[in-house]
Amino acid sequence: MERTAGKSSSLRNLLIRLLLTGVFIIGVRFAYVISIAGESCNVGDFCFFSFPETLSLVIAGTSPLAVESTSAGGDSSQPELYSSKDWINSVRFYSSVFQDLVAGGYLSPESKSLCVETPTGRDVFALREIGVRDSVGISKKAAKPLVKSGRGDRIPFGDGEFDFVFSGEGSFARSAKPAEFAAEIARTLKPGGFAVFHFTNPKDTYSFNSFLDLFNCFRVVKLHGLEGFDSSMPYIHETVLKKECDGAGKFDGDYSNGKCYVPGYKKDLVRNAEPLISEEPLKPWITLKRNVKNIKYLSSMVDISFKNRYLYVDVGARSYGSSIGSWFRKQYPKQNKNFHVYAIEADKTFHKEYGLKKGITLVPYAAWVKNETLTFEIHRDPGEHVEVQGRGMGRIRPLQSSGEEGFDGEVEKIRGFDFADWLKNTVSKNDYVVMKMDVEGTEFDLIPRLFETGAICLVDEIFLECHYNRWQRCCPGQRSPKYEKTYDQCLELFNSLRHSGVLVHQWW
Repeated sequence: MERTAGKSSSLRNLLIRLLLTGVFIIGVRFAYVISIAGESCNVGDFCFFSFPETLSLVIAGTSPLAVESTSAGGDSSQPELYSSKDWINSVRFYSSVFQDLVAGGYLSPESKSLCVETPTGRDVFALREIGVRDSVGISKKAAKPLVKSGRGDRIPFGDGEFDFVFSGEGSFARSAKPAEFAAEIARTLKPGGFAVFHFTNPKDTYSFNSFLDLFNCFRVVKLHGLEGFDSSMPYIHETVLKKECDGAGKFDGDYSNGKCYVPGYKKDLVRNAEPLISEEPLKPWITLKRNVKNIKYLSSMVDISFKNRYLYVDVGARSYGSSIGSWFRKQYPKQNKNFHVYAIEADKTFHKEYGLKKGITLVPYAAWVKNETLTFEIHRDPGEHVEVQGRGMGRIRPLQSSGEEGFDGEVEKIRGFDFADWLKNTVSKNDYVVMKMDVEGTEFDLIPRLFETGAICLVDEIFLECHYNRWQRCCPGQRSPKYEKTYDQCLELFNSLRHSGVLVHQWW
C-alpha cells in the first residue's frame, strides 16, 4: 500500500514539474514577443491567444507602437518584416521626426498625409502611431494596408488632396524624373501645405538650388540635419517646403523681360574654374588643344541629378566627328545621364550624316541674332588644311555685307535664325545645358544677344572658340587676314562671361 502511494506521489511531482516547465517556456516566449520582437502574439508561431486589434504595445525607449491585425484586411505575407530590428528602429526614427514636425507646426493629427515611394510603409506606420490617422503611402508595389500602388512621378490622387507630403529614404534623389516628381507633389499638395524631403543629397549648393528650382512656387521654411537610422543614410538632410501658390507650380521658363539673374553659387563655381590663358599663344592650334586637359568641367565639380533634361547644344557642329562623336560623347563627364544633342549646322554638306544618328536633332540653319537670309562664305587661309569632305571653314555674314573685294571663296545664301529666341523656346531653367560654340567670328554677335535677351541664364556651361587674327601655321610672323578681332578682344569676351557668372572654357 505504501509502495502504491509512493508511486502516485512521484507521478504527481513529475506532472507538476512538466507543467511548471511548460509555463516557464510560454512565459519566456511571451516576454520575447513583447519586449524583443515588438509585436502581438497572433503573428508568432507559438501562441495560444491573440491581442485585440488596436492594442498598443510598449517598446523600451520609444512611444507606444500600435500593431494592426493582419487578419483585418492587412498583408500577412511579411510577419518577419514587422518584427525585424530594422523595422523597429526605422519606426522609432520616423516617429521622432514627425513629432518634431508636429511641434514645429508643419504637421498635425488632422493633416491628410501622403508618403511617396515608400516600399514598406514604415513612415506611414509611424504617422499613424503619433495620431496622424489619415495617412497613406504609395510605391511601385502595394503593401497593404499601409501602401498603395503608385509612383512619385504619377501620384494616383487628385489635385490639392493632401496637407502634408513626405519623401523619405532618398527617394526623390533616386528618381529618374525629378521634374515630374516635383510637379506631382505640387499638384497633389494643397496651397499652404508642407512637403518634407530626406536625402543624402544635395552635396553642393548647385544641386540644392537645382532642387529648389523644381519647386518654384514653394518657399523653404526649414533646413535640418539628422542622424540616420541605418548605414544607407548615416546622415540626412531634411528640407521642409511650404506651397505658396494655387496650382501645380510648373516653371514656364519665361525671360521675356530680357533680364536674368545669375546667382552667387554659380559665380562661386566660376572662381573654381581653370584660369584663362592670359597671354596670346604663339602656336594657338597647339596651346589651346593642350589646354583641354586643364578644363574643370561643371559636372566634375557638382551633382547634376536634380535636372529635368540633359542637353548638348553644338553651335557650328560641322560633321558628327568634329566634336559630338570625338569629344562630347566620349570625354564629357555625364554622371550616367543621357544627353540629347542639338546639332546646329548651316552647311548642307554635313546634313545627311546626322539623319543616321540617334539622339541628335539637326537644326539645319545658321545661328544668328535675328531671322533673315545670310551669305555663307567658305574661307581658306594660305596653307590651311582644315577641310572635311572638301569643305573649308564657313563664315556667315549679312546679305548686304557680302561681296567684299578680294574674296575668292565659295558663297551661297542660307537661312539664319534668332538663336537666343530659339534657345528660350527650346530649353528651360530646369534643364542642364552644355553648349559648344564655334561660329567663325559670329560669337561677337551671338554672345551679346544672349545677354540682351536673358537666354544666357539658360546655359550651364559653354565651350567657346574665339576667332581672332591669330598667327598662321603656314607663314611665321604673319597673322590670319580672315578675322579682324584680336586676342585681347577674345580675352575680354571670356572675362565678361565669367564675371557675369557664366562658366565658359577656351575651346580650340
